[in-house]
Amino acid sequence: MRALTWQGTEKVSVETVPDPTIQEPTDAIIRITSTAICGSDLHLYRVLGPYIDKGDVLGHEPMGIVEEVGSGVTNLAPGDRVVIPFNISCGHCWMCTHGLQSQCETTQVKQYGSGAALFGYTKMYGQVPGGQAEYLRVPHADYGPIKVPATGPDDQYLFLSDILPTAWQGVAYADVPEGGTLAVLGLGPVGQFAARIGRHLGYRVLAVEPELVRREMAAKYGVETFDMSDDVVEHLVDLTDGRGPDGVVDAVGMEAHGDAVAGFAQRAAGLLPDKLAQKAIETAGVDRLVAVHAAIDLVRRGGTVSLSGVYGGTADPMPMMTLFDKQITVREGQCNVRRWFDDLMPLVEDPSDPLGTLDLTTHRVSLEDAPHMYEVFQKKEDGCVKVVLTPGAPA
Repeated sequence: MRALTWQGTEKVSVETVPDPTIQEPTDAIIRITSTAICGSDLHLYRVLGPYIDKGDVLGHEPMGIVEEVGSGVTNLAPGDRVVIPFNISCGHCWMCTHGLQSQCETTQVKQYGSGAALFGYTKMYGQVPGGQAEYLRVPHADYGPIKVPATGPDDQYLFLSDILPTAWQGVAYADVPEGGTLAVLGLGPVGQFAARIGRHLGYRVLAVEPELVRREMAAKYGVETFDMSDDVVEHLVDLTDGRGPDGVVDAVGMEAHGDAVAGFAQRAAGLLPDKLAQKAIETAGVDRLVAVHAAIDLVRRGGTVSLSGVYGGTADPMPMMTLFDKQITVREGQCNVRRWFDDLMPLVEDPSDPLGTLDLTTHRVSLEDAPHMYEVFQKKEDGCVKVVLTPGAPA
């Protein structure tokens, strides 16, 4: 089959790799019809290469048609249309039964002290072949895949794999009171959905984003948008009676704009031999913290900062005095995709499309075009907000 593979820092290519096969009774094989490039894929593209081997298959936002199931899978049959959550969870361990599927005790990657295994996402998360491919082996298919109707465009359901529940969890964790104010930092795909979800829930939503096309996309949903500037925090505080928003979602993460020193550290770590680079990432503060520090400054006293963006450094400096003095709650973590399914499915199936699942994709291309689109997405060229790949389509 054809699959998008990692070949080096800022270098990916589509190669012919072996077809996946059933290895365990609870496996399924899925023929991928659509698979997206996630913002966190860009961390692999640029920063987290020391944890990837040349030839690893990337991607963790797929959906498609069931081709084959193992003997232990009774909830799916060939021909079913399914979305695949990005985290691999068993459904029956203590963590899964308590709504913490991203911490699944069956698939935890204990070698690295990490949570549940993820598709296409480094040795730290199991080095499981990903979904930017023509076919995907899905472990624990007796629980993970989400069966969806046979009709309707893929984009109506595709984002249930990651970014839609990630945004929903981010807003839920922000703990905004009824009729309150939510701020969203970053209007990439997760930030777009977080802002739309906030509006759907009746909040006033203020969003900061340097790219005009992304601000314009969010503004269509009643989001008040602001360019990134030196005084944007003060401006938003002024707009909220001098207190700041009730909750802030950081939808940016480790590669925020505006921190040249951390940016240099990230690039330098990526150029070291793998063992040295892993040590640097695991023991140093290599994240760009502009967004999370802005969130802490922005949120009102007694408010909540919700981190949906991915961070990777373990020695990042944090303003503990400010956190303590302002009595700020911080919540974060990988999304527990299956936990939010019952909340999201009615909205996804609503003909009015209240969250705009059909209004996010800006680029739909063949799998063969993926290497070029990684570069376009990373550089935010051509108005790129969300890329969906279509395996099997002509290049």
